[in-house]
Amino acid sequence: MAIETLLDFRSPDTCKRLVIKIGSNLLVDGEGRLRTEWLRTVVLEVKTARDRGQEVVIVSSGAIALGAAKMGIEGGGRSTLSEAQACAAVGQIALASAWSDLLAEQDLLAAQMLLTLDDFESRRRYLNASATFDRLLSEGVVPVVNENDTIAVSEIRFGDNDRLAARVAQACTADGVILLTDVDGLYDRHPNEPGAERLSQVRGVTDEIHAMASAESGSSVGTGGMTSKLLAAEIAERAGIALAIMNGSEDVPMSRALAANSATLFLPKRGDSARKAWIGGRLRFAGSITVDQGCVDALRENKSLLAAGITGVEGKFERGDVIPVHAPDGRMIAKGVVEYEWHEVEVIKGRSGIELRTILGYAPRAAVIHRDHLVML
Repeated sequence: MAIETLLDFRSPDTCKRLVIKIGSNLLVDGEGRLRTEWLRTVVLEVKTARDRGQEVVIVSSGAIALGAAKMGIEGGGRSTLSEAQACAAVGQIALASAWSDLLAEQDLLAAQMLLTLDDFESRRRYLNASATFDRLLSEGVVPVVNENDTIAVSEIRFGDNDRLAARVAQACTADGVILLTDVDGLYDRHPNEPGAERLSQVRGVTDEIHAMASAESGSSVGTGGMTSKLLAAEIAERAGIALAIMNGSEDVPMSRALAANSATLFLPKRGDSARKAWIGGRLRFAGSITVDQGCVDALRENKSLLAAGITGVEGKFERGDVIPVHAPDGRMIAKGVVEYEWHEVEVIKGRSGIELRTILGYAPRAAVIHRDHLVML
C-alpha cells in the first residue's frame, strides 16, 4: 500500500516510516527563544504516531537562530559564514537538549545526527547513514537530524533543511515526508495575491509548478522558501516517497492539517530502486555533458547514452562519478554514473561506436552512461 491521501500519513500500513521537518521560523520566536510549549505539542504528535506503530525521524532547524540569541548577535546569525558556524556550535547544544528533554517526557529516546551534503553524495557514507537510521529506528529511538552547520561550507551545504529532509527520507527508506512551514501548502501564485488558490495535490513537479513558487523564505531566521520545498518534492517523488507541505504555526499542527485536509500533497511519479534514487538525489557534480536532441529522444526511450550523441563536456569528472546530462537548450534531463574520464569523453564525443577503439586505444565500454545507471528527471 502507498500514500494516496493526507490521512494515509497517519496509518502504519501506508506510512510505516515518517520524516518530519520543522523550520527555524516555527521553532524559534522573534526574540530567538525556543517555542517550547508549541514544540511540546509536536512531540505529543510524535508519541501518538509511535503508539500507532509508526517510526519517526525528525529534521530540525533552529541551531543558528538559537545560538545567535544566546550570543546576543542580531539578524539571526547569518551575516557571515564564520558567524553562522559559531552560532550553530552554541545553538546546537540547546536544540539537542530541548529535543532530548521533550521526547523524554513522552518516554521516547532521542538520538542526534549531524549531516552534511557530502554524507549523502558519497555512496559509502550514504549507506553508513542509512544503516545508522535503520538501527536507531529498530531500537525505538527517534533520530533528530540537522545539517552540521558548524563545519559545512558552501561546497558541502544543502543550504536548506527541506532537501536535507528528502535525502534523509531516501536514506532511511521512509514512506512519507511532512514539511512543516508557515503556509498551508503550495498556491498557484503568491498566497498574498487576490484569488490565490492552494493546490491540494500534485503528481509530478513540472516547470509550471515551479513557476508558482517563491524562493523567498518567510523569516529572517530561515533559509528555505517554496522553491526549496519543490526541489525536495522532486527528490522524494523519484524515490517513491510522498511529501506534504503543511502549516505548522498552531499547536498540534499535523493533527490540525490532517483533520482539515489542509495541505499540498505531492505524490510520487515512480519508485526508483535505492541506487537510482540515490543517483537522482545527487546535488553536487564535478562536471557535466550536453547531448543532441536525438540522444535526448533515445534516453527517454530507456536507451543508454552513447558517445555519438554527446556535443559538449564541462568539468573534470572521473569514471564512476555521477554527472548531469543537459539537453541542447541547457535543461538538466538526467543524471548518471559515467563510464569514462572527462578527457576521454572529450575526444570521443560525437563519434560512432566503431571509431572508439581506434581513438581510445582499447576496447570501448558499452556506453558513456549505461541505462542501468541513468535516472531521467
